[in-house]
Amino acid sequence: MSTRQLERPSAAALPGRGVWPLRDHPTTLWLTAALVVAALGRGIPAADWLVVHLVLLGAVTHAVMVWSTHFAQALLKTPPTLDGRRQQGRRLALLLVGSTLVFVGVPAGWWPVTVAGATCAAAAVTWHGVQLWRRLRAALPGRFRITIRYYLAAATAMPVGAFFGVLLARQPADPWHARLVVAHSMTMALGWLGLTVTGTLVTFWPTLLRARMDDRAEALARQALPVLVIGVTIAVGGALAGWHPLTSLGLMTYAAGLLWWARALISPARRSVPRRFATVSAACALTWFVAAVVAVAVLVLVTPDWTEVGAHYDLVAAALAVGFALQLVLAALSHLVPSVLGGGPAVLRAGLDWFERGAPFRVVVLNLGLALWLLPLPSPTRMALGGLVALAVASFLPLTGLAVRESVRARRAAQTVAGATVPVNERAFWTSGQLAAAVSVIALVVAASLALPSAAAGGGRTEVTPTGHTTTVEVTARDMRFTPASITVPLGDRLVIRLTNRDETTTHDLVLDTGGRTARLAPGATGELDAGVVAGPVEGWCSVVGHRQMGMVLHVLVAGGGAAGTAAPLSRAGSVAGSVPSAGHDGSAMTVPDATVHAGQGVLGAGFTAYDPVLPPLGAERVHRVTLTVEELEQQVAPGVWQRRWTYNGTSPGPTLHGRVGDVFEVTLVNHGTMGHSIDFHAGSRAPDAVMRTVPPGARLTYRFTASRAGIWMYHCSTMPMSAHIAAGLFGAVVIEPPDLPAVDRSFLLVQSELYLGASTTHGSAGEVDATKAQADTPDGVVFNGTAFQYDTTQLRARVGERVRFWVLDAGPNRPSSFHVVGAQFDAVWAEGAWLLRRDGSSGGSQTLSLGAAQGGFVETSFPEAGHYPFVSHVMADAERGAHGIVLVQP
Repeated sequence: MSTRQLERPSAAALPGRGVWPLRDHPTTLWLTAALVVAALGRGIPAADWLVVHLVLLGAVTHAVMVWSTHFAQALLKTPPTLDGRRQQGRRLALLLVGSTLVFVGVPAGWWPVTVAGATCAAAAVTWHGVQLWRRLRAALPGRFRITIRYYLAAATAMPVGAFFGVLLARQPADPWHARLVVAHSMTMALGWLGLTVTGTLVTFWPTLLRARMDDRAEALARQALPVLVIGVTIAVGGALAGWHPLTSLGLMTYAAGLLWWARALISPARRSVPRRFATVSAACALTWFVAAVVAVAVLVLVTPDWTEVGAHYDLVAAALAVGFALQLVLAALSHLVPSVLGGGPAVLRAGLDWFERGAPFRVVVLNLGLALWLLPLPSPTRMALGGLVALAVASFLPLTGLAVRESVRARRAAQTVAGATVPVNERAFWTSGQLAAAVSVIALVVAASLALPSAAAGGGRTEVTPTGHTTTVEVTARDMRFTPASITVPLGDRLVIRLTNRDETTTHDLVLDTGGRTARLAPGATGELDAGVVAGPVEGWCSVVGHRQMGMVLHVLVAGGGAAGTAAPLSRAGSVAGSVPSAGHDGSAMTVPDATVHAGQGVLGAGFTAYDPVLPPLGAERVHRVTLTVEELEQQVAPGVWQRRWTYNGTSPGPTLHGRVGDVFEVTLVNHGTMGHSIDFHAGSRAPDAVMRTVPPGARLTYRFTASRAGIWMYHCSTMPMSAHIAAGLFGAVVIEPPDLPAVDRSFLLVQSELYLGASTTHGSAGEVDATKAQADTPDGVVFNGTAFQYDTTQLRARVGERVRFWVLDAGPNRPSSFHVVGAQFDAVWAEGAWLLRRDGSSGGSQTLSLGAAQGGFVETSFPEAGHYPFVSHVMADAERGAHGIVLVQP
């Protein structure tokens, strides 16, 4: 081999042949997580941010740490003991912990967790840089030491970028938010990732091509490094200073350095035209990189408002994250994964061949799909294109597994021939069949998605000619209001709404009646909604249960349209028709099935377990420590009727607390829901300010109170709108027994509540509570212990002559209860802390226990003979729609 040709590292130089889980698995795991979040993004806080950072901070940063160590050892020929596997493992573990904390801290709004995670990740990269510097000092003079200097510069940039990221997590107001976005992204993308990539490809590009290196490669790399570093520094400094020309100058300087450096890549590519997945993908990635740098330079220069710069930055993030960084990592891993497994040239080829299967199709779908996604197309089209790109990326995961399996099989079959060279695939990469298939699939998807708006809109709707202009509007969500509450947009303009959640505890989103929506935004988070071309008035609202009813409505008005008030929107943005969750927030736009609960409806499905109606026994403890976790899950609330319930500890009602006067209760509330929740205990006297505050998703609080008075007390979520939160299932009972309460043979607890069903009551797609019905007091069902008619089949049991006590609480949120046991009379009645009728031998009796919402008490009776004794709310309409059960009395 010529002295000018790249010397391939020997097997001994590789960072450990075979499988090393801490090295090999995190990149795949982070990439898988990114794909999952992209698919489920609507239900995950800060989903867009999370996808980008799972790729860049998770998958790509881990790969950079691993393979820059590998290339440093291969190029410098330093002994492996200088930085052994144990030290490398500790750095990778520190990076893994730090990345995980950041991925948890930012979406949850936990700034201390974010700081801890960023500190760990920055420390791992700094440690990595120190080890590279030690290698450089210990190495003998040789060629391509410049590559390690690129790595050192990159490792210096990463902690700076992490610091900017920590500041961003505090959600500063614009224009600082937009400035920090540019500074953070340029430091990380151009500094940390860009310098690592350019330093590596000086030697790795000819290796991929199996071609002779350009004689000028080392000199060009040495000349380009200071230009690139100066360019990043100027760009970041200009962004922080808020000076657009300086930022643009820095970016153009960086682009010039890239083009100067890239001259070293041309000669090898001429000698061996890229014709494999790795080389073609790497070339595409570099093209995206240069284009993104130039695009940001132009955007900053021509956009005088930093807020406007930030509003368009999602396109830049997509180009850098997917087009450049992710695509380049996939290209490199397709070559490196089979290489690191070892076994010789034939084994290497066995693995490489798997990555070539369908490669032209995947490359075209990823790059053409991404390019079209960046265009101002209707949102359904962009969603469809995004799905295609995600599938192209996801295909790498099974191909990697198959390539590894095939390499292992080849090695076991002893197919390696010592000294052989790896055969080069001489077939043309751009096969006409796969190229035509990829273009056809993209064209079909685009055409089908473009047809969706007109099909959904129906015939006869007015269309408008797009103006080609984009109106971007900043909207904030706070205190159950959108500000501004109305937007006026020129007819035919494309509307982009940038929504920021300024509430400190509550999740919000924005849904348009055209179908577009943002993700649910955690406190402090920002999301962007492309509403498409505006052809008529549009209404938007927050779809978090009850928020629309509290006034969170946004009106989009049209200017310059004449009779625009009658025109229909031209395009649906953000989602296809019918994709808005069926939580019952838009009664006019949805057909609600006849899901009203009624007698004779059928039986509860197999596997249903009734809520245990037996009052938990009174223990000896005087201090009760309880954890109540808010969970959102589907439950059967009537025969064949399902609802997505909000629960304490997975049940509705929540767990029953049972104590004595003077007992202390220390309750920890943990919010695992998707929105803010709270808790209010009627059994204790506390100022509401702190203990009853709303806590955001992922947060917790401790509520401590002393039960100073007897009663059956309600506890419930007090987050507004309270009617919806209670009706959704967030309530329970605290039973504090009166002193010297006589013993009975059996004690039952029944909590009456109401059901307000959403649009869907089907298992697997059940809707949440309908807040509009709750406010109007029009329940679909009234139930005992959360489910209609459950005690008709799972009957309460007693024996003739036994003394039976029924504790009853009306949780509401609206309707009264008139508890009655058919065929029985009550000889003891206690309600709201006072005896109404004592068991003292008198001839008086009672037939009902009448309670208003949030009131409770108990009644006692003895059954004179065996039989079936129905118990109901004697508000008979409520009994007929679920408030009904049976006591089976046996001899």
